[in-house]
Amino acid sequence: MRLDLSLYLVTDPDLCAKYGLVETVVAAVRGGVTVVQLRDKHASDGEMIDQARRLKATLAGSGVPLIINDRLAVAVESGADGLHIGQDDGDVAAARAALGEGALLGLSVQTPAQLARVDLERLDYLGLGPVFATPSKHDHAEPLGFEGLAALVAASASPTVAIGGLKAEHVAAVREAGAGGLAVISAICGRPDPEAAARIFFG
Repeated sequence: MRLDLSLYLVTDPDLCAKYGLVETVVAAVRGGVTVVQLRDKHASDGEMIDQARRLKATLAGSGVPLIINDRLAVAVESGADGLHIGQDDGDVAAARAALGEGALLGLSVQTPAQLARVDLERLDYLGLGPVFATPSKHDHAEPLGFEGLAALVAASASPTVAIGGLKAEHVAAVREAGAGGLAVISAICGRPDPEAAARIFFG
């Protein structure tokens, strides 16, 4: 599956609740979202597997991959297109071995020291950030800003997506920093019209 990181939607169960998880994703993809990550820190593996299977069926034929946040077992059991892990969410080599070569695997990187330790051969992309502080993650590292983002992009040989507090108004700055796209949550999830919210990112 082709990986286009232009607009990477990370779902939030609370923000998506009113509009509906599947309905939010469908509308967002109509609006131009190119990757969907299922993220739910409180659901059980079984609940997430069910959600992932419904989303996978919904996305069939769209060319938009479904990535699971953190949970390797969920990614494998649900037949999702890939997995995204943080620095403390497991070993890259073990994740790649379990997923197989055909799956997408991404890793969050926050500092140059972390980047220097990354096994890029086993990864398909890097999530770089946070660019700004974000309420969706309270234990995040010091925000990079766009200068810090550009430095990490320049040091990376892998495709990259910027993460952390980003909105449509930041598209130009993210592109100027060299990242392949933006990962967003609240800029689309919880909006009255997720399709229109996604379209704004494409000007």
